[in-house]
Amino acid sequence: MNLTNAKLIFTRELRDQLRDRRTLFMIFVLPILLYPLLGMTFLQIMQFMSDKPVRVLVIGADNLPEKPPLIENGRFSAALFDKDNERSAELLKLTFAPAEPRKDLPNVPRSVKEARAAVQAGQYDAALVIPADFGKRLLERYIERKPDAASPSDRRTARPAKVDDEIRPDIIYTTANEKSVTANARLCNVLARWKQKVVESNLTAVKVPTTVATPFEWKQSDVAEKTAYQGAALWAKLLPVVLLLWAMTGAFYPAVDLCAGEKERGTLETLLSSPAERSDIVLGKLATIMVFSMVTAMLNLLSVGMTGWLLSNHVPMLGSPPPTALLWLAIALVPVSALFSALCLALAAFARSTKEGQYYLMPLLLVTMPLALLPMVPQVELNMGTSLIPITGVVLLLRTVLEGSYWPALQFLPIVAAVTLLACLLAIRWAIDQFNSEAVLFSESERLDVGLWLRHLIRDRQATPTVAAAVFCGAIILMIKFMLEVAMPAPDGLSGIALLVRSVVPVQLAAVLMPALLMAVLLTRGPRQTLLLKLPPWKTLPATLLLVVAVHPVMMALQTVVMQLYPINESIAEQLSELFKNDFPLWQLLLLIAVLPAICEELAFRGFILSGFRRLGHKWRAVIYTAVIFGLIHAIIQQQLLAFLVGVVIGYIAVQTGSILPCILFHVAYNSLNISLTKVSAETLSRWPALDTIMDLSSETGHSYHWSVVAAGCIVSMVLMFWFSRLPYQKSPEEELQEAIDRPLET
Repeated sequence: MNLTNAKLIFTRELRDQLRDRRTLFMIFVLPILLYPLLGMTFLQIMQFMSDKPVRVLVIGADNLPEKPPLIENGRFSAALFDKDNERSAELLKLTFAPAEPRKDLPNVPRSVKEARAAVQAGQYDAALVIPADFGKRLLERYIERKPDAASPSDRRTARPAKVDDEIRPDIIYTTANEKSVTANARLCNVLARWKQKVVESNLTAVKVPTTVATPFEWKQSDVAEKTAYQGAALWAKLLPVVLLLWAMTGAFYPAVDLCAGEKERGTLETLLSSPAERSDIVLGKLATIMVFSMVTAMLNLLSVGMTGWLLSNHVPMLGSPPPTALLWLAIALVPVSALFSALCLALAAFARSTKEGQYYLMPLLLVTMPLALLPMVPQVELNMGTSLIPITGVVLLLRTVLEGSYWPALQFLPIVAAVTLLACLLAIRWAIDQFNSEAVLFSESERLDVGLWLRHLIRDRQATPTVAAAVFCGAIILMIKFMLEVAMPAPDGLSGIALLVRSVVPVQLAAVLMPALLMAVLLTRGPRQTLLLKLPPWKTLPATLLLVVAVHPVMMALQTVVMQLYPINESIAEQLSELFKNDFPLWQLLLLIAVLPAICEELAFRGFILSGFRRLGHKWRAVIYTAVIFGLIHAIIQQQLLAFLVGVVIGYIAVQTGSILPCILFHVAYNSLNISLTKVSAETLSRWPALDTIMDLSSETGHSYHWSVVAAGCIVSMVLMFWFSRLPYQKSPEEELQEAIDRPLET
């Protein structure tokens, strides 16, 4: 890599971008204008956000007790509202249903049935129905008179309340109308305050202090009131997301112009033919994109902060951004811009035109948004598990710092920085690989014709599937599996093994096995070669079984770590444990959970999908990409992480042996050990004392292996993996070509 060449390319690209007036407008002018305009719009919208009156029909108002009053002078009693909210009574416009028919009120409903119809038709927003003799029965419910007492005050005594549905007022509203929902909420607040007044009145009648009903009050003290962090919670969630979105947006459009735009202008060939290496070109373009990404993000943050500070004078509850926010956001902006710039550069290299390049923004947003919005959930906090998630860790770290909690942020800063740096390096490496691929840089535009495309797939099919076919197969499996699991719940009445069959067999056969077999037959000329249906060297079979025994303790230890990083939901844990609580015959469990998934999943993933990904020319990439899709088909993230690691091991065995049989054997044996482990109990250890030297049943996370067994399993696993690596394996034509291309570079 020559930094001088990279610098020349950087200055060239930066100069070209600064000549584009549209780019200058998007980077410098739009952020300055956008948020003040949004702030002005927000102030205008606030005029329409004032509370509006709601229409309430009251039936049976004559049945209310006189004291404490609920309704006075045609409206709810002012005593039921706070002094600061006296206008709230005016927001409830009451219409009283007459007890007898009246000619001057012909359209006012009088019965509950008519009231329901009127609310549903929108004539009233809500209706309050007071049952007959409500006041009288309410008094009798709480007060019992003793005729033999000396005085009226002595004849009153409290009586325990009894449940009586007949004296319950009824609020009629509809959730189909937002205004009706508002009316219901307001009526509930009024009745709750009136109920408190009734309680106080009853306590006064029996000479009990009213403070019994409200034994204490509380006060609130905001420790951030006298600091610069008052009201910082909103900004701590908002500003990191704004930083990410604008860093990505500011990087995407320059990246499209620097790649797809140069293809359209015909200047990319000139640049590639220069003495600069591909890595120099990528570094120069990457630096240019980073400049625009950082400037865009910073200007937007400044505009957001200034607008928020100005709005805080008109909206006191909003608060102003913390004064140190700009510093922390500027520090985080460098790695974030580098990450998004590399990703956008690699994606833009795929585009044949600027129009096509703009289509790639949506997939990038779909991947980024969940990671950026996850920290906005109050239950998600910065810990060891979340700090290992790219982008999410950065947002959580910024949120924690902007809230003024520096010590928790300092604890996880090295982890977040390491994960972000690793993601940046991988993204840059991907961008360099894209520029090293002539097929990517010089792909021509093509017209979409579904008929021609289908005929091309079948007529020009090759011995093994293409990379696109492998990706398509994985997507089809994920989609069908999701639809089956959601749309086919087990019906009531099924239990035991029938429930297990209902939930496992359709998913494995219809969602996993069938797409792979159909695509292997229709899209390849060699289904047996694609699915690796051949006998492996005999010595690989016992080696595979030994590898399962060695790997299993290691994976169980990793499972403990994963469960600590990402604790499983209690309800999900109960559902998983219920599967093994029933006394199913062991052979049935092994058949449904070990044998069937092993055959179906290995033929699909280590057969069709792995064969397609090997067309990339890199066996390890094929193994890892296959393992990623294999992990995604599992239900929860804890299973996905462990399945990915197991998938890497099985995929490597498939490549080195060239057969699907060792993969199926590994899968069956591994799942069988997992099932057998659930059957181990104290009684089992008493019958097999030797297991006590291997297993630990007292672990808080469940059954586990002793640390010595885990260490021995790790050593044996590495030895066996090295033995597999020494096996001669059949390379794909693309792998041989890639090795031939890389060989001169190494020498």
